[in-house]
Amino acid sequence: MHIDELAGHLDSWAMDLGFQQIGVTDTDLSDYTPDYRAWLEQRFQGDMGYMARNVEKRTDPSKLMPGTIRVISARMDYLPVTRGNVLNSPDKGYISHYALGRDYHKTVRGRLRALAKQIEIHAGGQYRAFTDSAPILEKPLAAKAGIGWVGKNTLILNQSAGSWFFLGEIFTNIPLPINIELQEDKCGTCNACINVCPTGAIVGPKQLDPRRCISYLTIEHKGVIDEELRESIGNRIFGCDDCQLVCPWNRFAQASNESDFVPRHGLDDPTLIGLLAWNEEDFLTHTEGMALRRINYSQWVRNLAIAAGNAQPTPDLIRAAEEKLAESLRKGDTLASEHLEWAVQKLNPH
Repeated sequence: MHIDELAGHLDSWAMDLGFQQIGVTDTDLSDYTPDYRAWLEQRFQGDMGYMARNVEKRTDPSKLMPGTIRVISARMDYLPVTRGNVLNSPDKGYISHYALGRDYHKTVRGRLRALAKQIEIHAGGQYRAFTDSAPILEKPLAAKAGIGWVGKNTLILNQSAGSWFFLGEIFTNIPLPINIELQEDKCGTCNACINVCPTGAIVGPKQLDPRRCISYLTIEHKGVIDEELRESIGNRIFGCDDCQLVCPWNRFAQASNESDFVPRHGLDDPTLIGLLAWNEEDFLTHTEGMALRRINYSQWVRNLAIAAGNAQPTPDLIRAAEEKLAESLRKGDTLASEHLEWAVQKLNPH
């Protein structure tokens, strides 16, 4: 199949596989490289040491997969169809929208591989598929491919779809036509995401200090969470969606009908008491195949402890926190115990 004819089929193939949009760009990231290096120099990566490794590959896709001359960027929506107002229910635990269903790495990467195979059948060439799984500057590539623009919250915003979507890429040596219609930055004077951030992690337009970001603290950070940040975390036990929830462009976001992203095990509306009752086996059973497995059981209990400490005290919640503290002390889990001791003191200071 001729390259131009192939390009004409890409959209329909992608839609059939559950993607809502794709775009094609070259591998030149020179306009974005200085900002990334400056971000690293400020040590904003925190515990994410991998962000400082393979910088040359991140800033030049052809070094990650030799021969790469094009990147196909794709988005897949994941917004749940319905969900209660968990953030305003301190007796419940809030899990970020993206983590409620099947692990997106599995779904998106599998579909990208299927798309790459379809292209290979018709045009040959070489391909590798990625989704948040390799040293890649995904958001700059998405912007260059016309998927959207980098918003003030550092996420990709799309003028007709908001930001509730996953990104994925296919690297190829096939000279596909490049998208020339890019989306203009339309954040304007809006600072809603900056103002709403509970911990002040968005330190300026398009500048995020992950070390204060609740998503980083509850997922990437492996150790003790500073006491000064705990109250601001509220009842967020895995990730944070605040900067997306207030973004005006998300009024255009469409709910996903992808069955893989349907919330599992009632985790879109869970009570803290119910979650504190889980032992490690329960945690592993109820999070199997989900992005929640990015944290271990000790981190899970740490996060629950902070949410419990920020909740309204009730006899049942106090009892649940005390029982979980006793369990953690028996196991010698110092990380969980430290946060549970804080929670019990907050819940029952006398």
